[in-house]
Amino acid sequence: MAVRVKAHPQIMRQRKAIIEHCFGTIKRTFGYYYFLCRGFAKVKTELSLTVLAYNLKRAINLLGVKTLIAALG
Repeated sequence: MAVRVKAHPQIMRQRKAIIEHCFGTIKRTFGYYYFLCRGFAKVKTELSLTVLAYNLKRAINLLGVKTLIAALG
């Protein structure tokens, strides 16, 4: 991994700019530092619910509640 990062540092910079922000927000804002469930299926479900909450929060911040409700209805 270290060799690949050193060979292509621009890829890591792009990843930090795009992906790491989401995980940092989930950890700090939601206080989500570890999984509460055990087992792949349960962890997958737990992560899916957390990402859904993150995406809804982003949609509300970007569009506003009224616009989001109008788009759903």
